[in-house]
Amino acid sequence: MREKGPLGLVVPVGLLNGATAAVTGWTEGPARRIGAATAAACAAILIPTVALAAPGRSASAARATASPCSAADLVVWAGIPDSGSAGTFTYQLELSNTSSHACSLYGYPGVSAVGSHGNQLGSAAIRNPAHPVRLITLGRGATTHVELGISDVANFPRATCHPVTADGLRVYPPNDRRAEFVPLTFRACQQSGPKFLGVSTTIGGTGIPLFSS
Repeated sequence: MREKGPLGLVVPVGLLNGATAAVTGWTEGPARRIGAATAAACAAILIPTVALAAPGRSASAARATASPCSAADLVVWAGIPDSGSAGTFTYQLELSNTSSHACSLYGYPGVSAVGSHGNQLGSAAIRNPAHPVRLITLGRGATTHVELGISDVANFPRATCHPVTADGLRVYPPNDRRAEFVPLTFRACQQSGPKFLGVSTTIGGTGIPLFSS
């Protein structure tokens, strides 16, 4: 049974009742990833980003024993960007735990632009140290985020940038060698050198444009 949730999204009744069941089997193939991202977006609105301790265990104990999140544990999706300033648009890049267990994230993800053939475009994102690095523990169904800045590549000389259209982002969770693909169309530099992407460390909570910091 389904009901309409916030923003007119249709979500399972279990989510509206605060259930934290993991979204499983949705992380293979582009269509399934988009479905998982949609479900994760609904869950992120309704479920607070906290470590869900098992009965009889404290939240601090759950944080202490949570294993690192891998790409297989997560669905990564891009939120709505801000209005842009100084030639840069900032996206809230969300990481939702769709596994059946709590896991933790510490540090910066690896992010790069991807072309139509899956090839990397230009240089990988540089690290933005605006936020302190902290251990983030995600209960199942919980979401954290990073801030991703995408600069207008028209600000770089064409000869050193070779501007093209990217089909998406390749995102490596912190300390993981497996990546998630995030569909997102934007202008990128084909040549390495210009730094048109910048990413923050993981920040607790779901990213909300013009609110999260």
